[in-house]
Amino acid sequence: MNIFVLNVFLAVSWAALVGSFTLANLLIGYGTGYLALWIASPLFGKSGYFLRVWRVFRLLVLFVYDLIVSSLQVVWDVITPTHLSRPGIVALPLDAEGEGEILLIANLISLTPGSLSLDLSPDRKTLYVHAMFVDDPVTLRRGLKSGIERRVMEALQ
Repeated sequence: MNIFVLNVFLAVSWAALVGSFTLANLLIGYGTGYLALWIASPLFGKSGYFLRVWRVFRLLVLFVYDLIVSSLQVVWDVITPTHLSRPGIVALPLDAEGEGEILLIANLISLTPGSLSLDLSPDRKTLYVHAMFVDDPVTLRRGLKSGIERRVMEALQ
């Protein structure tokens, strides 16, 4: 049996045991099942499931952090009389090659306030990003590559 399917089964079983199929109960059940399966992982042999779940969780935490920080930055720029925004378009060279990786990178950038994925080059090696705060294009590129792109590639490999 696939470990992911077993983990989902444990999450649903937890919600049934508690008697309430809410998102919180399903997440608690998933986390509890993940921990139980991790402890019992020698029984399943070699599996990349546990590392992949951890990498997806880190990507989610990074995205939520970026979402909060950029939201506060945009709100501060909007409500204060001095506007600090310096909009610009930056070419982001991509190391990601798969369609899923590129799609997720572009969508996460677009979902973050103050940035928008504009276009992908025909050779799929460069993503053009419009950002609200481009004080230094090199710093912005480095931040996107070491943050979102790296974590997406880790999570999907």
